[in-house]
Amino acid sequence: MSKYLAKIIASDQDGLQMISACTSGAKVKVSNIKYLKSNKVFLLSIERTKIETNQEDKKVNSICRFDFVDRVKSKNINQSNKEEILELIGIDYLKNSDDYEINLIFNNNIHIVLNVEALEIRLEDQSEIK
Repeated sequence: MSKYLAKIIASDQDGLQMISACTSGAKVKVSNIKYLKSNKVFLLSIERTKIETNQEDKKVNSICRFDFVDRVKSKNINQSNKEEILELIGIDYLKNSDDYEINLIFNNNIHIVLNVEALEIRLEDQSEIK
């Protein structure tokens, strides 16, 4: 079973575009968005479709992990509604003078902006959804 579980590590624009494509349309519950400030790690636990293997009917639980995160800002997220499900539309980034700004774009004009020192993003599948 584990041969179907992908692990993608991105440290540049191409890698980030690949992860963005793989996570487009993914569902994430507000309670599954975590920022571990002391570790500088931001985690999204998502449910996504396996587009990279052309298995459009396969759904998997994945963790999208961002490292070297100095700051997180969110817009239009109701933090008190932990059960609310957001849909991830895409991920992009801007290069600033000495860091990067990663934008997580969700439906309903919801955004999360991560300020990171370096691009280090992992998408790791955890389990297949039956």
